[in-house]
Amino acid sequence: MANRTGSADLPLHGGRVPRWLSDRMAKLAAVLSEAIIVHYGRDELLRRLANPFWFQSFGSVMGMDWHSSGITTSVVGALKRGLQPRASELGVHVCGGRGAQSRRTPGELLAIAAKVGIDGDELAKTSRLVAKIDSAAVQDGFDLYLHGFVVTDDGKWMVVQQGMNGAQKTARRYHWLAEGMKNFLDSPHAAIDGQNQGRILNLSDSRANASRERQLDLLSQAGPDRIVSDLVGLKGTSGQSSPPSDQLLLPHVVMPSHHDVRQSDVNMKRLHAALAAAADRGPKDFQELLLTPGIGARTVEALSLVAEMIHGAPCRFADPARFSLAHGGKDRHPFPVPLKVYDETIRVMKSAVRRARLGRSEELNALKRLDDQARRLEHYATGPDLNDIVAGEFDRSFTLGGRSVFGWESGPEGNDG
Repeated sequence: MANRTGSADLPLHGGRVPRWLSDRMAKLAAVLSEAIIVHYGRDELLRRLANPFWFQSFGSVMGMDWHSSGITTSVVGALKRGLQPRASELGVHVCGGRGAQSRRTPGELLAIAAKVGIDGDELAKTSRLVAKIDSAAVQDGFDLYLHGFVVTDDGKWMVVQQGMNGAQKTARRYHWLAEGMKNFLDSPHAAIDGQNQGRILNLSDSRANASRERQLDLLSQAGPDRIVSDLVGLKGTSGQSSPPSDQLLLPHVVMPSHHDVRQSDVNMKRLHAALAAAADRGPKDFQELLLTPGIGARTVEALSLVAEMIHGAPCRFADPARFSLAHGGKDRHPFPVPLKVYDETIRVMKSAVRRARLGRSEELNALKRLDDQARRLEHYATGPDLNDIVAGEFDRSFTLGGRSVFGWESGPEGNDG
């Protein structure tokens, strides 16, 4: 049985991801996905993507706005562009997207199914049905505008959808996972992300079976005029209907609307442990094996968070802001994207995955040891507060190729080099 795992407030953000970042996001998304497949298999990748907190952290580690609705579009787009050239080899296909792209999903699924020998008609039907459920059966005030469908060669799938509430300037993200699902009207969502804006009428929940049956009775026995009459009678003097006491509630975690990353947004024990593990394991495992001199130490810090993305348990992703400390953010929150570090992370990961596929797992194992060390250090590692960490990143941003949507970071004397 697929279960809800929570929800989060996703403030709407405008703007576009610049090409210099979107190209890198596609590369990093692809190599991280491949690392998960190598270690844990394709099914685990689907489970990760169906976890709303991991999904948000995934976007954060790739340099997107860590708390915003834009992560959904960017992650789906990065996965689609990054995995498409390797789809035949990896057996993972990403369809759909935002707006017009979402409407092409059934056709894309039919084409993929014809190539790999799975039931395309059933997948296309599934795509349409999950969209209908989240737009009609889940009446929560959000209009769907994004539909991403990830399917494997053996027909397993997950779906991520997002709806917009323009009046509230918020978005809600819906996650689906086929694994363990009995039918589409038996609590099918893996999770729903979004701001808690009151009670949600979720007719796809198994507990709503009686409500669904009663609605069918009303339609067949009473007719539309009687339904309208009864509805008017149920409304109070204020014109608002009183929600039933058993109306279905969804758990949620609120993502803050502020742009800056604050210490309250980050699990500092885990951040300090990641930094300490990088300082401890880096000289042992990475100096000669993986990294280019000059930017190695900072890259190992980023890799410690990337390693957690690969190996971390679901409970470790409740603070997506922490993962923005790996590669910053395109809007300079928490700091500009350090492109030299970003490129080195991609290089290291590509090298590790490529060698692992050839039977040489030293580099991937080094990343695993880095993550293991961070877990061991969590109970007693200490370090500077978040403001000091961020200030240090700004101080050296120029030397690390810092860039944001506002341009390149200037040097100490305002020289852009």
